[in-house]
Parts: sequence; structure tokens; C-alpha cells
Amino acid sequence: MTSRLARALAAAACIAAVTWSATAEAQAPQAQTPQALVQQPPPPFSTTKVQGTDNVYVFRYQGHQSMFVVTSAGVIATDPIGFQRPQAVKAYIDEIRKVTDKPIKYVIYSHSHYDHIAGGKPFKDLGARFIAHKRAKEVLTGLKHPDVVIPDEGSGHRKVYNLGDTKIELNWVGRNHSDNSLVMRLPKERIIFAVDFIPLEQVMFRNMPDSWPVEWEDSLQKVLAMDWDRLIPGHPGPNGRLGTKDDVKAVLGYLQDLSSETKKAADAGKCWDTAMTEVKLPKYEKWGNYKTFLPGNVERYCSYWARGF
Repeated sequence: MTSRLARALAAAACIAAVTWSATAEAQAPQAQTPQALVQQPPPPFSTTKVQGTDNVYVFRYQGHQSMFVVTSAGVIATDPIGFQRPQAVKAYIDEIRKVTDKPIKYVIYSHSHYDHIAGGKPFKDLGARFIAHKRAKEVLTGLKHPDVVIPDEGSGHRKVYNLGDTKIELNWVGRNHSDNSLVMRLPKERIIFAVDFIPLEQVMFRNMPDSWPVEWEDSLQKVLAMDWDRLIPGHPGPNGRLGTKDDVKAVLGYLQDLSSETKKAADAGKCWDTAMTEVKLPKYEKWGNYKTFLPGNVERYCSYWARGF
């Protein structure tokens, strides 16, 4: 082979290789961009039937949740979760209507805080009877918020309602996140619905307004003594899971540790500001809102241990 021919063949091979490489690169799957890997946000609302039940549902709107129960004689709904968002109440009713055309007989308030119970008028317009703890009825009657339906009746320490084939038990377990929180228990399904005072892997909100330190612990002990397996919380748990008695024990442990460490700071004269900076609970640092709300939690317990209120 002459040198001229060899050079020609080498050049042709080089051109072929470049052409193949460019074609292969064009045909190969392209790597995902960082934008493509970003997890899409969940839809604004959803309805999920509780596994293992025939009639218990969780309605979620953004970061709030309610329970509704479909019975042979109608629907028992809970917290309207419509504070400053009437679209949430419309979605709630529409979701119930996708499940059943039975009338909505009851709306039961978990407690008196607006973010959970405001916006219920569309339920009232459908003929629902509103129920809350008697103290919640007193509070709401006094406040007269224009977007809160005043309960038709107030329950005491314990009251049982039967609707069709379903029994629901309303229990007041003492003062905790409020002085009027109810634990709603479905005995047959072994499920409870409790809002805000048993968060799942979350520290408490800000400086725990409208709360009763130490008494909160006693209310958790009463919940642990009840007969149930699963807890529907008022805010979604991690990955949307339901709670268990282990979660109640974890909340109890958190409050006990928070109380103990803050009392040490109060006894040393460090309440409020120094304690809010120095008190740490590393056991719970992976819980939601730990860095944001722990100082406020300490502030609340400082008020209790250092000032008696």
C-alpha cells in the first residue's frame, strides 16, 4: 500500500468515527436536568380512605386534615378547615359527594381554633348539625367570628353519638393545646381523630399559644389509656402516615424533656431570652420545625416555670 493510499484510508476512517460518534450522541438518552429532578408539589387537596375500613376517610387541604365517616344514615364530618379559603370547604363537600350522596348530618369541631373550624356555613346550609366541646361553644359564642358557625350543642367530658351503623365517641381529656380539644374515637374501627395536641414528629407551634404545660402531659396519658390503634392527625404526618401510640409516647417524652430542661434554666434565672438561646433538645432535632419553633416552645415553658402562668 502506497503512503498516499494509507493516508486516504486513515482520513476516511476518522471521518466515519466522528460521524458515528455524533449520531450516537444525538440518539443517546439525555441526562435529566436538575429542573427535571425537582419533585412536583402535591395537589392542593386529596381524599384517602383509611386502609382496612369501609367508611372512614381523610380529607387533606394543603397542610390541614379532617376526617369524615360515611354511615348508613348519613355523613359525620369534622373540621371544615376553611379559614380564609372558602375553596377548601367547597372541595371538602365535593369530595364527600364523590363518595356518597347521603346527607351530611353532623360537623364536629376538634377545638375552637379558627384555622381548623372556620368556614363551615356551606355545611350548615346543607342541614348539618354542629357539635363541639361545651367550652368551645362558650368561646366561639363570645368571639362571634363572622366565618365560624356557632355549635348547636356542646358536649361534656364524654358523649356518644350513633348514626346508622356507626358509633362515634367524643372525649375531653383535659387542657392541652386548648382547653376544649376533643378526641373523637371510632370504637369499631379502632381509630381516633385528634388535632394539634398530638403532632407527628413535629415540635409545637411557635410559643404554644393557648396551651397548658404539664396538664398537656396528663391528657396524653389519658389518650394512651384509650382503646385504639391508629390516629388521624389534624396536620399530615411524615409521608402522610397515620399515628400510633408510639407517636403519643414520643410527644409525651418531648414535653417532659422540654419541661425539665426549661425548669433548669428557670431555676438558674435564665428565663426568658437566655433560655430561649441555650436550651437545646438534640434528641428531637430531626423533627419538623425544630430550629424554627423550639425557642418559642422554651418561651412558653419559661412563662410557666419562671412566672407561674
